[in-house]
Amino acid sequence: MMVLGMLALLASALILSSSVVTRYFLHASTDWQDEASVFCLVGATFLCSAFVQAIRGHVGIEAVSTLLPERVNRVRIAIVDLGCLVFCAFFAWKSLTLLHEAWSEGQTTSSSWAPPLWIPYLLMSLGMLLLAVQLALQCAVSANKLRRSEGVA
Repeated sequence: MMVLGMLALLASALILSSSVVTRYFLHASTDWQDEASVFCLVGATFLCSAFVQAIRGHVGIEAVSTLLPERVNRVRIAIVDLGCLVFCAFFAWKSLTLLHEAWSEGQTTSSSWAPPLWIPYLLMSLGMLLLAVQLALQCAVSANKLRRSEGVA
């Protein structure tokens, strides 16, 4: 998924650059390029989120973790992961309902290009499902670590 995200980001940069050149030098309107770049950015953002979570690369506040004892910090991480899992599972579910609605009703954007809306909803749904799975794995690992530390203590 990381490679797809990188390709989507590159495609978005190329699309926006060509839009600037086309509008500035050729004085032509380009209504499709804005939506295409947004679709690419949605894909890059959501498809890479599980990988970023796997390396714990999301922005976090580390001031608290340095002050807490190791065991309390493990509990804090487990609680945060569980809360994130609940949110991401709900987000994935709602994204899937939007995907189904857009697919079954044939929804498109309101521009003259009118690409189907199921494309960004599919990217959102897939990305959030992957993120929820990653968070579920991290919750299982955290629970296992907490159980092992209780057995040692």
